Amino acid sequence: MRKVVTLTMNPALDVGTDIHSVAPEIKLRCASPRFHPGGGGINVSRAIRFLGGESSAVYAAGGHIGVMLSQLLDAEGIAHHPVPIAGITRENLVVYEESTSLQYRFTMPGPELAADEWIACLETLFELDPDYIVASGSLPQGVPLEFYGEITRYARDYGIRVILDTAGDALNRTVGKGVYLLKPNLRELELFAGEKIRGEAHIRVACQRLIAEGLAEVLVVSMGAAGAALVTDTDYLHIHAPVTPIASKVGAGDSMVGGIVMGLAQGRDLADAVRLGVAAGSAAVMTPGTQLCRKDDAFRLYETIKTTA
Repeated sequence: MRKVVTLTMNPALDVGTDIHSVAPEIKLRCASPRFHPGGGGINVSRAIRFLGGESSAVYAAGGHIGVMLSQLLDAEGIAHHPVPIAGITRENLVVYEESTSLQYRFTMPGPELAADEWIACLETLFELDPDYIVASGSLPQGVPLEFYGEITRYARDYGIRVILDTAGDALNRTVGKGVYLLKPNLRELELFAGEKIRGEAHIRVACQRLIAEGLAEVLVVSMGAAGAALVTDTDYLHIHAPVTPIASKVGAGDSMVGGIVMGLAQGRDLADAVRLGVAAGSAAVMTPGTQLCRKDDAFRLYETIKTTA
């Protein structure tokens, strides 16, 4: 398996809990909390680990929350490289309301990084000599918007493939820099394309226009229960997701990216790697709270996807 390194500039400690019902102005008594490492790249590394693969996670970590984050990654057996920062790593809260089966997700902004801190993250990333870089999640305050674009430009010069899962101005600054694969959902695709997407034919046209404009070599558009669309400059493939019970949609996107990059690192062709990604994303929705995919579920669903392709 080729070397995968994930990068998370704004990681989080994800705290999950349950409550019978949410109401204002009263003391809400929750169930015992559950703690998981969080943040885009970290969750991709966790998904790869749960699927039986290996990767290394690079992330900014500060304060007592950063220490706890590292301890949780140790407990899960994930190779990780925290970069010390002065600020305190953020906490996110996910509350499941039992009376309605609704989920409330409270996401915090995270600390500001100084220039020497984000530069240290870059140095740590490239010192690991990756074949694939997965850069995922938001950029915290203090990190320049060109950050992902500069990673991509440098990686391209050294034959490293960058898989990017972000949005907004940080993504816009990567156009033409050589991103290998980008995984938007339909809403994000509409934002990139600047138009309402109407049907599969439109997905293909919009994606191939964006590829021609230099957004990425490959777009994998996640479509929820409908699966995903794999689009290159010449080809289009709709990979249908199997029907599964839904416990929580948290982590499905990161699990999909984990399955895709693990498949590529194993030497699978692009279509087969995306099939594994769709299977991992589908497996993730079967798990409660902030849990990710389970290996047995993912590979059972992968076999189903292969036989129906």
